Parts: sequence; C-alpha cells; structure tokens
Amino acid sequence: MAVIITVAQQKGGAGKTTLAASLAAALAATRKVAVLDIDPQRSLARWHALRTARKVPPVHLSDISGWRLAGEIDKLKRSFDVILVDSPPQIDTDAKLAIRAADLVLIPVQPSPPDLWAAEGTLKLAASEKRPTRILLNRAPASGKLRATVEAELAAQGLQRLTATLGNRQGFANAFAQGLGVSETAPKSLAAQELNSVIAELQALLSFQR
Repeated sequence: MAVIITVAQQKGGAGKTTLAASLAAALAATRKVAVLDIDPQRSLARWHALRTARKVPPVHLSDISGWRLAGEIDKLKRSFDVILVDSPPQIDTDAKLAIRAADLVLIPVQPSPPDLWAAEGTLKLAASEKRPTRILLNRAPASGKLRATVEAELAAQGLQRLTATLGNRQGFANAFAQGLGVSETAPKSLAAQELNSVIAELQALLSFQR
C-alpha cells in the first residue's frame, strides 16, 4: 500500500514545492515514487519536466485536480510506493481532498511568526479530517533568537514537529533548478545529510523503508 505525504502550507515562500521535490528525488533511488502537483503555480511540474531530460531515477508526475482528484489518488496508490502531494496554498476543495487522503500532512515552516500563523489553517483542516501532522522547520538557521522563539511557540501550542530540520542552504534551490534533488547533486553535503534525517523520521512515523 502506498504512503501518501501531503506537503501543505498557506504561506508562499516556505519551501513547500522544493521540499516535495527533494523528498521525491531521494526516495526515487529505491522506491516507485509519484508526485501530484495540484498547486496552481505548477512549479513541481516544471521541475519534473527538467528531470525527464536527465538519466536519473524516474519520478512519475500527475497534475490532475478538480473533480477527478480523488480518483487519481486512488489510481496512484495502486501503482506507487510513495506519493508526494504538492498542495495548493489556499484551503479549497483540492486541498481538502489532498489532506483527507494523506497518511501524513507535512507542513514546512520557516522560523518566523508569519509562517507559523499561516500554518494554522492547514492544521485546523488536518484536524477536521483526522489526519496526523508534523511541522518541519525549513530554511532554518542553526541557532538564533527567532528560531528559539518559534520553537518555544510550537512547544507551547503542543504542535508536533520533526526533530530533524532543514537549513537555509543554497543546495536545495540549485538542485531544484536542474530537475534534481540535493541527494543527487551533492550527496555528501550537509543539506543532503539533513534531508536524510528528515526521511529517516518519516520512515519511522509511516513504517516504510527507503
């Protein structure tokens, strides 16, 4: 049975699409991976178009949305091990369906109050659909007052987050621009190590093997 991870965040610039692509590229080395791009910007689809020109492990793309979305998710579940959904930044029908289908809703949050505030709608929707969530600190400095403030607020609200974090590293964006993941362009880099730590936590949560 496929594992479905819906990457969701209402605030632009939080790194939602880059995160989905990075995870897909890393997992595709050993798993059958599909990405479902239902974000109107279609950035993940453009990443995929660049990827298809390269000799790298394949990642299947679907960008079906609207009334056919539920059926498309069911179809992908029969053919792939992992499905990563890049959801729209607004709460609409597609977002609700993507969250409803998820085994985990992964919410990238930069260490800033606006990112945390923007996550509230996604968290409420996931709660209403009874879907588990994890917040991932993304583009985070190693330390600092703002990061500490956001981490304290997460703890105060009892929000669950991954222990692993992703730093503000250019390697993620550089790889994305080539249709690749940082695990492919710089597998020994600190960015790749951070991504591997995220994947290890996801594996433990969702009981799938890389």
